[in-house]
Amino acid sequence: MTDSRRYAIIGCGMMGREHMANLALVPGADLVAIADPDEGSRSAARILAHELGQSVQLFEDSTEMMVKVKPDAVIIAAPNFTHFDIVQPVMLSGAAILLEKPMCTGVEDAAVLARAASGYDSLFWVGLEYRYMPPVTRFIERLHAGEIGDVKMLSIREHRFPFLEKVGDWNRFNRNTGGTLVEKCCHFFDLMRHILRGEPVRVFASGAQDVNHLDERYDGEVPDIIDNAYVMVDFEGGTRAVLDLCMFAEGSEQQEEICAVGPIGKMEVKLPLGEVTWSPRDKSGPVSTHIATPAAAMAAGDHHGATYFQQCDFHQALIDGTPPLINASDGYRSVAIGAAAQQSIATGLPVPIEFLDKD
Repeated sequence: MTDSRRYAIIGCGMMGREHMANLALVPGADLVAIADPDEGSRSAARILAHELGQSVQLFEDSTEMMVKVKPDAVIIAAPNFTHFDIVQPVMLSGAAILLEKPMCTGVEDAAVLARAASGYDSLFWVGLEYRYMPPVTRFIERLHAGEIGDVKMLSIREHRFPFLEKVGDWNRFNRNTGGTLVEKCCHFFDLMRHILRGEPVRVFASGAQDVNHLDERYDGEVPDIIDNAYVMVDFEGGTRAVLDLCMFAEGSEQQEEICAVGPIGKMEVKLPLGEVTWSPRDKSGPVSTHIATPAAAMAAGDHHGATYFQQCDFHQALIDGTPPLINASDGYRSVAIGAAAQQSIATGLPVPIEFLDKD
């Protein structure tokens, strides 16, 4: 059987075009079609496809695309609030699916989709690609190898730029995104679960919209997305994790910093620096190691090469018929934690985590 597979993309905005650029780097991943209702996005995709040497058909309607093209795999990178309605007809086709994060904006919809995906005969993968940034991947490998002992404390800091402009400004409102802690931070809650290899039991958060988008108006409405927060997550077994988010800190030297501490020492990773630092308690360190990312993967997107490496694993799983490494349950749980954090901010109270996708 050939290693080549025919791909389609639904949604060719910023993230969709990043997927286009990365598919061009994956041997055997042949992009044949793109669907997006926005003419401006289709025009931008047409130009990029020409630059990348991709021969694609462009459609306004994804249903028409699925009927006419019948791709082997579909990447869904449309706006968050459309995911639930878009993915179900794609599942009827039997195509393999890579659904961008967050898988849904609401917890109930995400749970319904997770249950449906658990019985799906084809590959169903959720695009939580932060696991795939090479320095982060190496950091996690070393933690899982036991270098610091059992992780007792985990902290993730993202100090970054505000939300970017999107088609129709859909990302300015909680109703379209699920809220900042779902839209943006599901990545980090997934990392917490993946690093700690456990489940959260409780979330307590404090956050607000203090700086960004306050002077913007859309049909008379002021955006309601928070721009900074602290989120503490208690995990089973007593391990604690914390997220420190600030989205008006674009002057930061490092955008993401992850730190894990155990009884033997401390491990850190920083991006974009790309260094993993080991600081043992015996004071024989610290020792820093630079983890390189291929230049082509870095140039193909804004996620430190993660999109490329995730697509490589997705494509290999598609060829081999193996299960997804990031499944719909992972996607649902990252949404559920983010939604609980949003609820905690709204109420000022800790929120217990009770997952709805359990059998």
